[in-house]
Amino acid sequence: MKIFVSTDLPDSPENVWAYLRDITSHTDWMHDALSIDITSTSKEGIGTTFDCLTGVGPLRTLDKMEITGWAPNRMMGVRHEGLVTGEGVFTLSPIATGTRFAWVEELKLPAVFGGPIGEIFAKPILGMIWRRNLSGLRAQIAKRQQD
Repeated sequence: MKIFVSTDLPDSPENVWAYLRDITSHTDWMHDALSIDITSTSKEGIGTTFDCLTGVGPLRTLDKMEITGWAPNRMMGVRHEGLVTGEGVFTLSPIATGTRFAWVEELKLPAVFGGPIGEIFAKPILGMIWRRNLSGLRAQIAKRQQD
């Protein structure tokens, strides 16, 4: 299942990246990311690995992730391993009012979550959660501007 969401943020790609590069800060704005624990010696860049406890309603899964793409101020890519598999990418593009943040994920649900049939039901729910996450990201970026 492929999910795409985007939003415009009121700050430069450099300032947005300064916040996003800290992977552990993603729990501040990703409502479905309950905790993030770095499992590699590196804390950023390609090859960084981490465990993300993810929750959607009563469902919980430990998502093992690895950073697969890293272009400062422009892009961060991840690979999902564990029960849910797939790849995702954040991209940052400069716009007149700040930054366009785009997020695309290509995920596969395991049989325990309904496999391809479960994806039909999960896609709109995850899209809604991730749009809410983008509101959280906007709030965090605005808060950083005030500090």
